[in-house]
Amino acid sequence: MENANKVAKITLAFWVMKILATTLGETTGDLLSMTLNIGYLSSLLLTAAVFLVFLFFQLRASRFRAGLFWLVIVGTTTVGTEISDFMDRTLGLGYAIGSGLLFSGLLVILLIWYKREKHIIVYPITDKSVEMLFWMAVLLSNSLGTAFGDFLSDNLGLSYMIGALVTAGIIGVVAALHYLTKLNEALLFWIAFIFTRPFGATFGDLLTKPVSKGGLDLGTVPATLITAVLLITVLWVSRKRNSS
Repeated sequence: MENANKVAKITLAFWVMKILATTLGETTGDLLSMTLNIGYLSSLLLTAAVFLVFLFFQLRASRFRAGLFWLVIVGTTTVGTEISDFMDRTLGLGYAIGSGLLFSGLLVILLIWYKREKHIIVYPITDKSVEMLFWMAVLLSNSLGTAFGDFLSDNLGLSYMIGALVTAGIIGVVAALHYLTKLNEALLFWIAFIFTRPFGATFGDLLTKPVSKGGLDLGTVPATLITAVLLITVLWVSRKRNSS
């Protein structure tokens, strides 16, 4: 019997949930490393352990389960936040070098994927080894997107709102290329996947950072709870529409 699909269909709801998941990952990561002050390395180890637990059950699942799938996505965004912060603030590599390393890793994974399958298709995914490559690419993409978002705010000095507008503009260009050209869909997917991460991250920063730094100063706990509720709501509405 043919294996069942294991990943979400790429729709508008997918991208809305992806942005909310990245915002949740950003606020959760900041909650651990800054608000609870357990440090970047400890936060990285903790979030990586949680992510691996979610991934274990995702890989063992016999079919696509929306709640589990999005838990893994949130796990990758949270770990991505900690990886970026650890590389920059603990190892002192800086966002430019860190982004270069993450981008190189992503290219390697996608090359392996292409060499193995002769194509890169992100939906449907029924093979477990391809699914593993998918999740490795997701983790590296979210880490890379985090580093890029931090580069915009920390290195270029852009406000969180301007940073969000810059990344939103890039996402808009990718969407236009998708509908108006015949560029490779997998290429456009991964570009959009990378840049929805800094968009969500800058939105998370907008919610949590002090007013003096251009944020709304809601704090990491309220921002995390608000974003979690929004993500669950969009997921519930999407599932209801698909089942009707």
